[in-house]
Amino acid sequence: MGSKNKSVSSSEKSQGGKDKAKKDKKEHSEKKEVAVFINEDEAGKIIKSSKAITIQDLARQTNVKISTANAFLKKAVTEGTVKKVGGFSGHYIYQPISQ
Repeated sequence: MGSKNKSVSSSEKSQGGKDKAKKDKKEHSEKKEVAVFINEDEAGKIIKSSKAITIQDLARQTNVKISTANAFLKKAVTEGTVKKVGGFSGHYIYQPISQ
């Protein structure tokens, strides 16, 4: 009887394909820390020029992630430049405080 042809995956296993799989897992497990900053002057102009602003709106206008815009607005609330006027469940509406 003739020998049966092995499939590609089984032939890789017999030739040591396991080492490659371990290397791939190791490369994907490394996480990189990415820091994104918002241009505070630009964000301040956007906030002052609008009647009301949301986190999503600020993120879209300044081309940053929503988490960065959220952190900026939270900091602005503690500094007293904006106030929270409405919203719920993380979707808040902020309004600039006129000085």
